[in-house]
Amino acid sequence: MTDKEYSGSCHCGEVQFKILTDFPELTTCDCSICVRKNALMVKVHESKFTLIKGENFLTEYQFHTKTARHYFCKKCGIYPFHRKRVTPDYFGINVYCLDNFSPEGIRVRATIGAGMA
Repeated sequence: MTDKEYSGSCHCGEVQFKILTDFPELTTCDCSICVRKNALMVKVHESKFTLIKGENFLTEYQFHTKTARHYFCKKCGIYPFHRKRVTPDYFGINVYCLDNFSPEGIRVRATIGAGMA
């Protein structure tokens, strides 16, 4: 399968980005923040992620080891993506923020984040 370009944004549209991916899988996570966000994510290398606009609308939240960097739109509060803790050169993209995308038919893997020390 070949990478395809997808556009995404927060709810209000102030934060816009694009990614390249072939969607090998989607993931959920059981850590304290991911459970509350209820996001479905795809892992994308930083070289396949482009922030088009809205850097000034992003706010960052960190907790625990302060390695992962969770980003939210300051205006609408939506979580579009985060920098991953274990692989910080990758982004976890909230696929529900992608335009014209359906996760139907893509394998979903549950990741264990709650027990990470």
